[in-house]
Amino acid sequence: MTFPPELRYTKDHEWIRIEGDHATIGITEFAQSELGDIVYVEVDTVGKELEAGSVFGTVEAVKTVSDLLLPVSGTINELNPQLDSRPELVNQDPYGEGWMVKITLKDPAAVDHLLDAHAYEALISA
Repeated sequence: MTFPPELRYTKDHEWIRIEGDHATIGITEFAQSELGDIVYVEVDTVGKELEAGSVFGTVEAVKTVSDLLLPVSGTINELNPQLDSRPELVNQDPYGEGWMVKITLKDPAAVDHLLDAHAYEALISA
């Protein structure tokens, strides 16, 4: 499994890529492998400001449905439009074309408390 070093991670298996005061969020390769084949991604929070830890959507796999948790506070700006017709992108390319949402960060410094790639790898290896 890969854990890109430029990303930050949560204990709930979301990743975040920071780009100034904006960020892209998805689920990790570990999370998608545990869920199995992704069949549907639902995000009905576009346009809403949410606090860190809030549910911003759900991901449905063959095995289960799981909540998606926002790693940091911010406003949901965009849902990946490709996931409507191709939810399998989350399995195929979780850190690229399988991204889930883009947000405007409430406080860009809030990402400092998230895990780096080494800490996340240690978490799932424990």
